[in-house]
Amino acid sequence: MIKTGLVTGAASGLGYEFSILLAQDSFDLVLVDIDEEKLITVKQQIRAIYQVHVDIIICDLSQSGCVELIYEQIKDRNIDVLINNAGFGLYGFFSETEWELEESMIYMHIMVMTHLTKLILKGMIKMKSGKILNLSSVAAFQPGPLMAVYYATKAYILSFSEALANEVKGTGVTVTVLCPGQTKTNFQKITAKNSKEKLSSAGFLSPADPVKVALYGYNDMHSGYSKSVPGLINKFLILASRITPNRFSLPLIRKIQVQMRK
Repeated sequence: MIKTGLVTGAASGLGYEFSILLAQDSFDLVLVDIDEEKLITVKQQIRAIYQVHVDIIICDLSQSGCVELIYEQIKDRNIDVLINNAGFGLYGFFSETEWELEESMIYMHIMVMTHLTKLILKGMIKMKSGKILNLSSVAAFQPGPLMAVYYATKAYILSFSEALANEVKGTGVTVTVLCPGQTKTNFQKITAKNSKEKLSSAGFLSPADPVKVALYGYNDMHSGYSKSVPGLINKFLILASRITPNRFSLPLIRKIQVQMRK
């Protein structure tokens, strides 16, 4: 029986890696991204190697109407795996950053992810089968000075996903939230562009390999785990954030953010 996976933000980074993993497992694909040129290239690469069908949908997930466009094209198909990967970052003091970018981030990370999940989840529950993977971050576990909106939206994704994972128990559907740390993707480049800043790694927080991060989350999704945290350092950071009062942790997070800008 043919299975289908839908991936948002599929043209590069973790979205691309998830698409490859699904293709390796013989999933037909529906790939969504704003970058038409890159997405066409990804489709061609996958079709050249794997015997799967690939549909692409070009749309800006930060703008209204995109979810409806996606659903109109897949509503008659069974979606077996949904990977909500699309997202971007913005660095700077909230009083100085551009509201238009923050509004787009909130819409993409929260509204689009929630709406697309709601539409596809209904079909999964009807099939009594399906897997959803939502991309959050270690940033979800504490407030983040100088990336306040980004951290807050990732906290929403974490909370929503864990609650939903509990709701769907016994339905045959699982929900997993992936919480990586810094990963070597276009994220830093896009964040720097949006923020008009040069961003780098902060000491021991060197970016992880996206291939390894994607595989870790992909395996945890198929295992049905509700939360996936790749890397011992990230596990430690999350544990530390839970036991350290904000009055101590927030100055440290801000210092790390400043170091990344240097």
